[in-house]
Formats: sequence, C-alpha cells, structure tokens
Amino acid sequence: MQGNRLLKTALTSTVRRQQCLFRTTVARNSSGITRLGTEVLPTMSQAVVHNDIVYLSGQVDGTGEDVVAQTKNVLAKVDAYLEEAGTDKSKLLTSTIWLKNIERDFGAMNEVWCQWIDQNNKPVRATTEASLAAPNMLVEIQVTAAK
Repeated sequence: MQGNRLLKTALTSTVRRQQCLFRTTVARNSSGITRLGTEVLPTMSQAVVHNDIVYLSGQVDGTGEDVVAQTKNVLAKVDAYLEEAGTDKSKLLTSTIWLKNIERDFGAMNEVWCQWIDQNNKPVRATTEASLAAPNMLVEIQVTAAK
C-alpha cells in the first residue's frame, strides 16, 4: 500500500517538479557529496555530485503533448541541473534514454537530441523501450557529466 502511495505522489508531482526545478535545495555532507533537488520527490535527489562527476536522475515531462515537446522539456531540465551543478552538456559522459514506444518515437526524439547535443562532445548513449512511471510520459533521459 505504501508503494502505491509513493507512486501516486510521484505521478502527481510532475507540475511541482517543474516549479521546483529552479529553486532546488543543495545538501552537502562531510564525504564530499552534494545533492541537488532533494525536495522534488521524497525518494531521490535530482542530481548528485561526487569527485567532480555529476549524476542526474532520469528526467521526465508529463506536460508535452508529444515526444518532441517532452524531449525538449526534458533536455531543458537536464541543462538546468547541469548548470546548477557547475557543468554543461559539452562534458557529458553517458546518457540513457527510455522511450515508451521506440518504434513510433525514436526518429522524432533523435532529431531533438541531435539538435541539442554538443556535436564535438557526444557522450556514449543507450536508448531502449520501457514502461514509464505514468501513461502520459513518453521519454525519460538520464545523463552523467564531468565538472
């Protein structure tokens, strides 16, 4: 039952996540780990920085009407968290992309990705199909970057 409550909280917090994006909480501890966006969801940080590596959680968007709009919104979140962590997309190391329907949406998502990515500094990337956390979510993107 508690799992259902957490899932419901996560699914209903998309708008709250977007509102909180630019006023995130920074939590530092004695081991040199910095956590960003800890107030967005009770289950995770939106970004963690350790040893000059920035790890972003999977970013999603439930407001865009199609995969193009959602991908653009997600990549804007990625840019914002990377900037807050002191880096940018030119320093990406890895990326993982999950699509709700890879056959239908891969081409459109990939066009947005190719327009966004730093052409001189492409990360390694994996793209796969997956059931996402809510029915209206079409794409989720997670990245890791150097500082």
